[in-house]
Amino acid sequence: MTKVGTRQRPFRSLVVLGESTVEGGQWLRNAGERWADVLHRLLGEAQEQPLRYHNAGLGASVISPRSPGYAASNKPSAAERLDREVISQKPDLLVVAYGLNDMRAGMKLADFRAELEAILRRVRAKRSPLIVLVAVYHMSAYDRYPPFDRGSVAATKRYNAMLRAVAEAGGCVFADAWAAEGQRDYVVHPDTVHANKIGNLLIAHEVFKAIVHAAPGIARNAHRRDARTEWTRGCLAVPKRRDKT
Repeated sequence: MTKVGTRQRPFRSLVVLGESTVEGGQWLRNAGERWADVLHRLLGEAQEQPLRYHNAGLGASVISPRSPGYAASNKPSAAERLDREVISQKPDLLVVAYGLNDMRAGMKLADFRAELEAILRRVRAKRSPLIVLVAVYHMSAYDRYPPFDRGSVAATKRYNAMLRAVAEAGGCVFADAWAAEGQRDYVVHPDTVHANKIGNLLIAHEVFKAIVHAAPGIARNAHRRDARTEWTRGCLAVPKRRDKT
């Protein structure tokens, strides 16, 4: 397991596992507006080194067959496609964005947590990526699209508190996409469910910030480059202030 704050080198392989907001769809102008794609670009720019990227999003997906929304969901669930979509990709950075559809289907917190923790154990039995858990997104309405019509702001807050707790207990990074969106309906598409272009930008930058703070190595190349400039040499040549004793 890669411990938060210990990674000293850039990432090589990113996998983003999630639902429709990861997969993207007709609510966006093109796939490049997906927050996972924006995140990939930000990471490559920051670490000044390319990394492979696999988008493992699936719309209307749930975490496992244990979810009350499983019968109506797109299949396979996250648990059922984990080997093919995640482990086989050999990620050293894994971003998991699940919970929205399960929350909307009325899945109990304890059941969801158990399924999520089982997924984390399966990943770590084969790989040692830095794992980021993304908070459940903001929605502008919760009373549509049965059986995914049982969600609420209160339920979202409970899920996000649970996700934060799982991250802290399991040595993962927590990215608070909910806070980044600020519960502003204008960052949600008129379909009431999906983040629009602006919402995707906010989510991407929040996840990026969480990764940067957790992985010092992402700044390694930029720091080395900056250390060799004339500007740096000139700055360091200025004598330090001497305190009078």
